[in-house]
Amino acid sequence: MTDNANRALLPAGLRDLLPPHADHEAAVVAQLMRDFAAHGYERVKPPLIEFEESLLSGSGKAMAKQTFRVMDPVSQRMMGLRSDMTLQTARIATTRLVGQPRPLRLSYAGQVLRVKGSQLRPERQFGQAGIELIGVDNAAADAEVIALAVRSLRDLGIDRISVDLAMPTLVGEIVAELGGGEDLKEAIDYRDVAAALAAKSGPAKLLARLIEAVGPAGEALARLKALDLPPKAALLRERLAQVLALLERAAPDLKLTIDPVESRGFDYQIGLAFTLFARGHSGEIGRGGRYRANGESAVGATLFMDTVLEAAPEQPSPRRLFVPLGTDAAQTERLRAEGWVTLAGLSPVEDPIAEARRMGCSHALVDGVLAAAN
Repeated sequence: MTDNANRALLPAGLRDLLPPHADHEAAVVAQLMRDFAAHGYERVKPPLIEFEESLLSGSGKAMAKQTFRVMDPVSQRMMGLRSDMTLQTARIATTRLVGQPRPLRLSYAGQVLRVKGSQLRPERQFGQAGIELIGVDNAAADAEVIALAVRSLRDLGIDRISVDLAMPTLVGEIVAELGGGEDLKEAIDYRDVAAALAAKSGPAKLLARLIEAVGPAGEALARLKALDLPPKAALLRERLAQVLALLERAAPDLKLTIDPVESRGFDYQIGLAFTLFARGHSGEIGRGGRYRANGESAVGATLFMDTVLEAAPEQPSPRRLFVPLGTDAAQTERLRAEGWVTLAGLSPVEDPIAEARRMGCSHALVDGVLAAAN
């Protein structure tokens, strides 16, 4: 392997983002942040690395296995590289912005690094953009966050979006109230109705029917309403019904599904959670839900930029213009104001058209006049 090839080699799950894809990502992130800001979500920018005890405290404990750790040579304390920006935003809300009126609406965008990728997302470093609504616990807040995430994706040209709603703590609430062992929980995780019934514990039949309450929102909710759930689980079901009603009014054409026993990937969510998909693209495009932000109730949505970029239509390529050395600066400035991307010549050339082709420009300025280079 050559020296150049060695220098280009990167660790598994990491990659360079090259032109024009890096520009495309920047434009997509900028559009998302404009949409978030238009709905009152103010941007915060947490640091890439924090002290371990603050990064992984509270709900952050759920991300401990995905967090790279390093020793700070200045303080001699352990630090963690962020693997998720939601909990950093929650920390800011409940410390730096603790005196601000609630509900508090915050947004963010940045890169995260994880110890391991997943089967659907092998990348260990990827971009996130998201919103957090902190300090209120009701269906309207849940619906606002989901609807805004969907609206922002549609504004990017991603129009075939579906939302899968889940209640990752529902099974635990039922088992806590009615009893049940680990064998029953394992059966639920694997969607094994026969194994759930074989567990023969108190809620076995109920949980077996819960597994079957999966599918399009209307049908699944009807099945859930037919179940005799214990009080805390019934409250989760009622919240789900309220959020569905609000979403159906806000986005009548949005495809909604329910999976009441799904909990994988919801590391710190409680109550209602959700996953966003774009039909025709593998993997989740985003996820979110309700969680505890250092004692405050919060709900948020995180969009995963690698999947978003795959689903979003490519932006039109900018018009690139080769400008020979010695061109009047005022004319070049006018052309940029008209939307041209100018590449200035740094030495004299005999054939501006040929130089424009070599530099990947569609046009060249020849004797002060625009000329096509193709």
